[in-house]
Amino acid sequence: MRHGATAWPPELAELYRTEGYWRGLPLGLLPEQWAARYGDRTALVDGTTRITYRELATRVESAATNLTVLGLEPGDNLLVQLPNCHQLVLLVLACARIGVAPVLLLPAHRERELVALGRHTGAVALATTATTRGYDHAAQARRVAEQVPSIRRLLIAGCEEEAGTETDLDALLDSPPVLPAALPDPDPSDVALFLLSGGTTGTPKVIARTHNDYEYNFRGSAAVCGFDTGTVYLAALPAAHNFVLGSPGVLGTLASGGQAVFVASPSPTAVFDAIKTHGVTHLAAVPAVLRRWMESAERTSIDLPSLRVVQVGGERLEPETVRRAAQVLDCRIQQVFGMAEGLLNYTRPDDSRWAAEETQGRPMSPHDEIRVIDANGEETAAGEPGELLTRGPYTPRGYFRAPEHNRTAFTADGWFRTGDVVRRDAAGNLVVVGRIKDVINRGGEKIAADEIEHLLAELPEIADAAVVPYPDPDLGERVGAFVVLREGRTLSTGEAVQRLTASGIAAYKLPEQLWVVDTLPQTAVGKTDKQALRRLVADRAADRAADPQYQH
Repeated sequence: MRHGATAWPPELAELYRTEGYWRGLPLGLLPEQWAARYGDRTALVDGTTRITYRELATRVESAATNLTVLGLEPGDNLLVQLPNCHQLVLLVLACARIGVAPVLLLPAHRERELVALGRHTGAVALATTATTRGYDHAAQARRVAEQVPSIRRLLIAGCEEEAGTETDLDALLDSPPVLPAALPDPDPSDVALFLLSGGTTGTPKVIARTHNDYEYNFRGSAAVCGFDTGTVYLAALPAAHNFVLGSPGVLGTLASGGQAVFVASPSPTAVFDAIKTHGVTHLAAVPAVLRRWMESAERTSIDLPSLRVVQVGGERLEPETVRRAAQVLDCRIQQVFGMAEGLLNYTRPDDSRWAAEETQGRPMSPHDEIRVIDANGEETAAGEPGELLTRGPYTPRGYFRAPEHNRTAFTADGWFRTGDVVRRDAAGNLVVVGRIKDVINRGGEKIAADEIEHLLAELPEIADAAVVPYPDPDLGERVGAFVVLREGRTLSTGEAVQRLTASGIAAYKLPEQLWVVDTLPQTAVGKTDKQALRRLVADRAADRAADPQYQH
């Protein structure tokens, strides 16, 4: 196990192996098994690129060899920031083949996040693409490498020429082995990949997922969701998210012998075209994206006969939206409540109408342990709200290299404090009520209020700041900020956004409304009263006036 990752207790590890949850299979060796089972069936579709299972196994082995020749070794960590593409799957599996753990970043992450995560994980390389939607990722990668001493190699897809420490990622993944190399056999109990938390404490926490637990993550999810050789899964949301990668996602599709299709954008046009072209049966969405699909489908009266299931997660979906979406898209809406930290809940095909529409499902695994507790740490009665605690065969026992945070995020006996407030019914279904942690849920992206507050406080015009969500019909919540200005200073939303953008923060975290106040309300113990600010937001919602220079 990598230094800084937390192992499961030996007795539980043995139980999970005995019960068949952990099968001792390194992720990088799975393509060989899939190829033996599914042969020349199409595994991946990315634009005009089609890769069979047999080709997938060969290319993963070749890419793993090329990574070894390049100098990557077991125990190394690698930052990966790629859009939705087949190269992402090849790279993740090739890394897993040789015991290199990719740290999966989103295309929306920027220099600030990459530097922090590179330093935290000691990443030795950074894999990215030259550009995405006009953003120069190659230039960003070079700036990051200058600030992260451990990075010695840049793998850039589409770079025009290789020089010095830069290598063309496309060539590395597409070429036969440059030189022969003996490949290691990774320990299945070691880290296979790193996922990122929703960022509830600023820079996202790093979640170490082992070969054993993550293989069960997507295999168990695929079984619960009924994936099989007829499944055609569309990756429309970012595939670096646990939801799209392995819940069941792309990897669950491959484990089932299905076909995974990539599109660059979750826009209705791109998604509907892909569904019709490839006969897509399953895909995932967050509520904001689902609503856009519904509006477009109603407007165009589109027919999508192959579509069977749309999974919806990231935030609670209103029952009325579940009903309307099922009717408009003519498919089943499966609610998903999960987290990169492990626990996954799904509504089931045989659920009652009430459970399917009103709940966010129940745990995937028979060995998922659940507690719902009140403020005193006591178990709540069925139907009563409380904080959700969990542990199980695919829920790690701690964040990576975060001992101080782990002391509060996990109990002494290994329960993960999710920060979510839920109710549990007699059948074990969960209903998400709210959150304990001070985060903003912007279309499924979790934004830590205190991270933005700290950045605002660094601006010379601002004496104090408090960040709170404000309601939005499409995204659910947007980022709002109450600020106290220093005497004689002025600051508009647009000016604040411009300054924060220059700091390298991801665009989805930027404040979209700034309210200037004389003082921030305080609680009796002298803390900023966020509840009072949320009430102010509700009062001001009708008066929202965005800076005319800023268009988000």
